[in-house]
Amino acid sequence: MSLTTTRPLTVAVVGATGVVGRTMISVLLERAFPMAELRLLASGRSAGMTVRVAGRPLSVLEATPEAFEGVDIALFSAGADVSRELAPQAVAHGCTVIDNSNAWRMDPGIPLVVSQVNASDLAAHEGIIANPNCSTMQLVPLLMALRDGPGLERVVVDTYQAVSGTGADAIAELETQIRAHAAGMPKEAAVYPHPIAFNALPEIDVFLENGYTKEEWKVVSESRKILHLPDLRVSCTAVRVPVFVGHSEAVHVETRSPVTPAAARALFARVPGVVVQDDPVAHVYPLATEAAGKDEVFVGRVRQDPSIPDGRGLAFWCVSDNVRKGAATNAVELAELLVARGWVAPASRRARPAEAETLA
Repeated sequence: MSLTTTRPLTVAVVGATGVVGRTMISVLLERAFPMAELRLLASGRSAGMTVRVAGRPLSVLEATPEAFEGVDIALFSAGADVSRELAPQAVAHGCTVIDNSNAWRMDPGIPLVVSQVNASDLAAHEGIIANPNCSTMQLVPLLMALRDGPGLERVVVDTYQAVSGTGADAIAELETQIRAHAAGMPKEAAVYPHPIAFNALPEIDVFLENGYTKEEWKVVSESRKILHLPDLRVSCTAVRVPVFVGHSEAVHVETRSPVTPAAARALFARVPGVVVQDDPVAHVYPLATEAAGKDEVFVGRVRQDPSIPDGRGLAFWCVSDNVRKGAATNAVELAELLVARGWVAPASRRARPAEAETLA
């Protein structure tokens, strides 16, 4: 993507010491995002720490409203409470916020965007843009391909989510439990309600009154918003598994018109950032261990679902790195789109074409 800007940009990463925040920094550097300054922000207890960026130490500053003075784009990954408090104040200082928490995702006035699915929604932003949940992120590019092909009637998805989605403490807990198991010692749980090592926990986030977890309902509601299909029938079961990085999903889709597995593979392959890996006889299909460290969504095991009549049923398996594409990379891709299309400023503050000609 060609990035052009009339002046160097100042970029802030909020939550810079966390797993996603550190990955955001790495992705900004890997993709050569045009920065004059990178400002690292975090909570008061992390302020004063140093993070090595491109071989040199950068001090972490406390995330206060004043810290956003002069910042053009801020990537937030510090939790919903911090985002609710600080994102509006950052916008008041002239900053555009791309937020990775669930604080703003379902606000009807705030775009919820996956870079290769609904980038045009960015045009209407008024300072805050929401980054979707990691499970939703890898699912909707594939659903978009089917929406624009045979059409969508119903989606059932079961997610198998890595512990890195919870954060550094969960990664450490899985490592500790594996060592304890190998040593014949008890596996103690603190981050999750039960040991995660050698286990599968069908509980991610809090339970809602309807029996779903909040994580499951995010997939339902966010998919509808991103795909512009408010009545799409979606059901989800989210499971935490003892994998360090990489979410996996088993997806069953009912389409409006018949579609063959071969046609579905062709539709998936045309989506930017989607890689088809589908040769089960040769044991080729997406794996979390191989997706880790990559930015693509991998899809395979594409097959007809015979429980749905008239060839309108598909089943498939998809995997993606939940820390990169599921969070950090999509946020940076959204920032790139803002720069490339001249949408860094909120829509209400942008010069209209006639105004631009007058200014020129």
